[in-house]
Amino acid sequence: MARISPIQGITYNLSKVDINNVIAPPYDVISDQEQDELYNLSPNNIVRLILGKQSSLDNEDNNRYTRAAKSYKEWLHNDILVKAEKPCIYYYIQDYTTSKGKRISRKGFIAKNYLEEYSTKGILPHEYTMGGPKEDRLKLMKTCKANFSQIFMLYSDPEQEIDKAFELPETPFIDVTDKQGIRNIVYIIDNEDTINTVEKLMQNKSLLIADGHHRYETALAYRDYIRSNNPDYKEDDAFNWVMCYYTNLDDENLKVYPTHRIITKETDTEKLLGKLGEYFDIAVYPFEKSNKEKVRNQFISELEVIANNNIAFGMYLMNVNKYFSFKLREKEAVNKILEEKQVPDVLKKLDLSVLHKLVITDLLNISEEDQIKQNGVKYIKKESEAFEAVENNSAELVFIMATPKIQDIKDVSEAGYKMPQKSTYFYPKLVSGLVINPLN
Repeated sequence: MARISPIQGITYNLSKVDINNVIAPPYDVISDQEQDELYNLSPNNIVRLILGKQSSLDNEDNNRYTRAAKSYKEWLHNDILVKAEKPCIYYYIQDYTTSKGKRISRKGFIAKNYLEEYSTKGILPHEYTMGGPKEDRLKLMKTCKANFSQIFMLYSDPEQEIDKAFELPETPFIDVTDKQGIRNIVYIIDNEDTINTVEKLMQNKSLLIADGHHRYETALAYRDYIRSNNPDYKEDDAFNWVMCYYTNLDDENLKVYPTHRIITKETDTEKLLGKLGEYFDIAVYPFEKSNKEKVRNQFISELEVIANNNIAFGMYLMNVNKYFSFKLREKEAVNKILEEKQVPDVLKKLDLSVLHKLVITDLLNISEEDQIKQNGVKYIKKESEAFEAVENNSAELVFIMATPKIQDIKDVSEAGYKMPQKSTYFYPKLVSGLVINPLN
């Protein structure tokens, strides 16, 4: 359940640093090249804390985690980072333009939430996690004793009462446009009446983790680790809480995008099309070089319409000047296959469940273990890059997915299940370097 509290946060001292040079994307989307660029941008860039460089000389006493802790301590000592005078909530707006030219403004706020197990069903996950990332984040948390990033949480508020409760100062604390062109605006809310109102309005709301499952489970592991060594802990001790970003799932400006599936395993595409025809109605979109983009836009647009009320997905093949869309026809036969695979009813209605269980596992013969390890199948967020992978011959084919429905995510989570791997992509990502939550 939502049980929020303001944060006496640590932020960059804007009289000593240029905020443009110290923010970074989330750690898990930073490439090696981007890591180098961020390192070169500033000796105080947050990347040095969230994703420090590794060396062949690293050992137990000198590694990316110990170097992060050293930098963190030095920045605090030198007032590069400063702690707020009193607890506050950070109201966070992200303004951006969609590919269709529409201006979007997603609003939310940063505070901390009392940690609770998934079993309480007050905080709901929707994705599976893997051990490697959690182990990495736990080492960082143990060494630095801080939350450097927020868990992205969704709550329901159809009447927009919580957003209306915030009275924003005239001047934002931070107003910075990142390299993706997203304007990030942060206001400090330290009015106690406003904070109390928001706390009461949020009280006992169910929360759905949109992004940050690994970090949430890491925070639980860190809490249990500290508790095991401190039997006299108090409820309000910092390690019992985790920093979160909260936004309203009923807001039309909350956007979730699909993640597409690139197939790198050698495939008999003619045979695959024949097999797919046994279960799906197939629409074909032939194109020539002169009208390729126009036909692609039509293909994607019509796929979204079809997928609104049907199980559907698209496909693009190497060296074939056609796009294909597939709409499930043989529902009874496919449901029987899914039942044999013990797929719960709430998951049977998902495009991705059918794609993975029937098409990728059975027809393409890529095991579930290989899917998790990304052997033969890879996951890609950008639609343009998915098509490019086929066009530059680095993939046999790509499955193009329609936009996931927020209600489906909610239904799956509330039923106690999880979506297939890499089902959702909430955009934009939260910027790192805006607020740090100390745990000591």
